[in-house]
Formats: sequence, C-alpha cells, structure tokens
Amino acid sequence: MFSNNRRKLLQASGALAAVGSLGVASRAQAAAPRVVVVGGGFAGATVAKYVRLWNPQIQVSLIEPNPSHVSCILSNLVMTGAAGMSTITLRYDALRTRYGVNIVADRAVGIDTVSRVVTTANGTRLPYDKLVLAPGIDFDAIPGLDSAVLPHAWQAGPQTLALKAQLDSVPAGGTFVMSIPKAPYRCPPGPYERACLLADSLLRRRRAGKVIVLDANSDVVAEPHTFHTAFQTTYAGVIDYRPSSEVLSVDWAGKKIVTNWETIAFDAANVIPPQRAGKLVAAAGLLGSDPATRWAPVNPLSYESKLVPNVHVIGDSQGTGQPKSGHMANAQAKVCADALVRYFAGEQPDPAPMTSSACYSPITATTASWLTVVFAYDPVSGLMKAVPNTLAEAPAPTKGHYEDMFGWARNLFADSFG
Repeated sequence: MFSNNRRKLLQASGALAAVGSLGVASRAQAAAPRVVVVGGGFAGATVAKYVRLWNPQIQVSLIEPNPSHVSCILSNLVMTGAAGMSTITLRYDALRTRYGVNIVADRAVGIDTVSRVVTTANGTRLPYDKLVLAPGIDFDAIPGLDSAVLPHAWQAGPQTLALKAQLDSVPAGGTFVMSIPKAPYRCPPGPYERACLLADSLLRRRRAGKVIVLDANSDVVAEPHTFHTAFQTTYAGVIDYRPSSEVLSVDWAGKKIVTNWETIAFDAANVIPPQRAGKLVAAAGLLGSDPATRWAPVNPLSYESKLVPNVHVIGDSQGTGQPKSGHMANAQAKVCADALVRYFAGEQPDPAPMTSSACYSPITATTASWLTVVFAYDPVSGLMKAVPNTLAEAPAPTKGHYEDMFGWARNLFADSFG
C-alpha cells in the first residue's frame, strides 16, 4: 500500500512546494500548514516523522514531556534481566535533527478545538491546523491497588524495574499472581507472554512455586494455541491459568487479591487494570457523552475524530477495531500522515487503507513465537477489519524466532524514531 501512497504523496508534496515557489494567490501567501502532535510513543513519533518526510513544507510540533520513549516492546525481557533499559529507551534526537520536527518538552494540558490551540503545562500555546492525539492509554482504578506499590508496568519505564523487583522478591515456592484485563487493552499477547517469562524465570532460579494468571476474558485473546500449549506443557504445574477471573480489589497489607470467584494470597503480584483512551482524549470531548465509551470513534481513512473536526486520534486511544500495539500504532500513523499530506494538497484520503500488525512473544529465555494479521477498511461498518486468512501465529516457539524478534524490534524502533 505505502509504495503507491508514497508516489502520490511525493507528487502532492511537489505540487505544494511549487505553489509556494510561484507565489500563487492565497495558498502561497498563507503560513505553512501546522500540525501539532501530542504524545511521543510509536504513533506520535511515526506520524511526526512521516508528515515531515513526505512534505517538509508542513510544520510539525511534537509535545512530549519525557526526553525519551521507553518501549513496552521487549520490556518483559527487562523484567527478567535478559535485557537492559537502554535496549528499550528511544530518543527523539533524529526526529528533531534529521526531519525538522519541533520537539516541545512539555505536557499538553488543554485543547481549544474552536480556536485550534493546544496549551501546555508551562503556559505555551501552540496553534494548529490539524491536531493529532496519541496519548496512549489510561487506567481504571481498582480498589486498594497502588501502582507505586504493585506496579502494573503496562507503561514501560520505572515501573518495569519495579516489576523486576517484584519478581526478584518471590521466595522459593512462592506465589506470583498476575491479572489480565478485559479486552481491548494494550498489546493483546503481552500479559500471556509476561506470565510465561515469570514462570520461566522462577524455574531457572530454582524458586518455582505458582504463577496464577487471572484472566478477565473467557479465554486467551491472542495466540491461543501458543499460550495454551505453554501453560499446559512447558509450564505445567507452575502456571495456573484461570479464565473469567476479574480482580475486584487488592489488599496489599494482607497480600490478598479479591476476584469475582475467590480471595487469593500472593507473595508478589502484577495487577494490570482495565484500560481506556488517554485522559486528554476524553477532556477534548472525543469520546462523546456516553460514559461507557472507552475509545475515540474516528474515521479510519484519516483517523479524524467523528465528533470534533481537525482532531485526529491514533495509537491505543483510537477505536477502529484494530489491536492496540506498537506495530499497529506505527501503521496507523502512516495512514494518518498520508491523509494529512493529502489534505494540505487539497486531496481526499486514500479510500482503501490497509494496516498490518506483527509481534513476537518470548515464551522462554531462548524461544519466541510470533503473530501477524492484516486489516482493511470496511466501508459498510466504517471500521478496519481483519482480512480473511491473514491472522496467523507461529506453529511453535523456536530459537530462530527469538533471534528474529530483536531484528523486528530494531526495525520498528528505527522506523518510528530513527
């Protein structure tokens, strides 16, 4: 898809540049188009990069308070000690120096969608012609759960190291309890991968007791063959998988978790709360008036909000039927960048966008599995739907897949941030 898009985008970019050089009427004399991006994860970094790459006439500002992005991809390997934080820490230097993205080191705190202005915590006001929100996820509160004490580590960074400390604290024969929220949530295979690596680490350290997996879903939601096989064979007697088990509250002092079925004692725990679109998306009115709406309704042809014009939502916060993952965020960002470049060239978005998602899941310290799926726009539903026969998972975890995983991650990191 993107080879055809790129050809059209370069033509559009050239046309826009020509208008400016010829000084033609109103378009030539107007200020350069302004795109403001909020959030510097895979979605935000990629859209900022590709808008500039495909049309350097467009001014792009990326608002992000952190000096670098810490990737959830490969973060479970940091938990086990197989990788360091430097492996998953991605800086914005190339976006600034190579592509000319204006990096605003601040936090967006307000959006005026009428005047088209974003306000940051230090009072800076950034006007925009198009706004792209990529704030990631927010979490529901669980009574008794304090992420500073029991880290969910579903946003990589300091919590990743805190989760590693939880794993390191498990005594011989102890119990580690982890939970999986109801789908959709960020990275569908991620919690199951984490359960496998917890069990693998405890086995290798000769401390294996139990890893109890409380899944709020009725079954494994991603790579079911791979993870059921791992739970029932590779980690038989260690992983205790309990579907339809929802965490209701946490008693840290008593080291107990209350579920809809029972109360479970733990030595260490990793409770991953239910998720929703980032706070800024809700604050901007992009979820509508129904409090049950968790994800922003957008048009997948451009990712423009269906509720507020000139505001686009990509990555984990969007609600288009696509999985929430770094690879998918990267793909959505390119579709959005394509649509923005076309918009400023006076063109319509691609009427038939396609995206793909791929990921590798380490199953042991030396083997990994993989999952792929392709999505296409469905004009009837207005959503992105999986293309038949494209959903696939590896027949079995292998050492070769484990080695390929690092190449896949490096390529994705470079495509978004390099």
